[in-house]
Amino acid sequence: MLNKKLLSIPVVFIIVTSMAFVSCNTSSDGDTGTMTVEMSDAPIDSADAVNVFIESVEVESQDGSGWVTLNEPQKEYNLLELINGATSVIGSSELEAGTYNQIRLILSGTGHSVVVDGKPYAMKVPGGQQTGVKLSINVEIEPDIEYVLLLDFDVSNSVVKAGKKNPTVQYLLQPVIDAKEKAITGNIAGAVEPVDSEPVVYAIANSDTLASTIADTANGEFKLIGLEEGTYDVSVNPRNSNYGETVKEGVSVTTEQTSNIGTITVSSN
Repeated sequence: MLNKKLLSIPVVFIIVTSMAFVSCNTSSDGDTGTMTVEMSDAPIDSADAVNVFIESVEVESQDGSGWVTLNEPQKEYNLLELINGATSVIGSSELEAGTYNQIRLILSGTGHSVVVDGKPYAMKVPGGQQTGVKLSINVEIEPDIEYVLLLDFDVSNSVVKAGKKNPTVQYLLQPVIDAKEKAITGNIAGAVEPVDSEPVVYAIANSDTLASTIADTANGEFKLIGLEEGTYDVSVNPRNSNYGETVKEGVSVTTEQTSNIGTITVSSN
């Protein structure tokens, strides 16, 4: 299950997810397809905002021709707004048909921040501006087809407290990101009551938490996106200590569909 306490992870590694497709060499015949990159967030409940400034989004062709820029947003994104099924398009461009094996996010050297209890703290990104945050993707671009890549930003494991060696830097942003082809994933939707239980909802398979979100504070509705086809347990964990955890087992997810599981009622302690 995701760690739900900010700053409690001593070491963070970037998750590199590879997707298997039929491989071919990058085409040079002028045929093009489109790659669109969307970003979402696995939330954290101990921060008010996590702001990340993205300078550019780039992909690398397997043929060795180098990096291609999809977009240069030069924009700050509050990752905590990208929950409950919300995504943000951070890049979209036509590409030569063929295979692309990496994507990278170039992050600015400054401009990142985390807000805790209403107080903002600057975050440093080690190496983010120079080399970028790289992910293996192995994406096949086909002529006249749009390929949508979903980047799931695991904020709870990405924001860590800096060591004592540099007292001027209190927080580090060490991005943990999972990359998935959106077309081969499905979703789980539902609602939790009562709303004042302040629930965090998790999709769990084989003891691994694969998606999470915070239910809407007004109506308790939630949506877990980017799930591979299979069976999941949906765990509802109230942040309000007056209520107990509830698990709905055996929820089936089908590619390109949303499984609506209705309303889950949590009991008071």
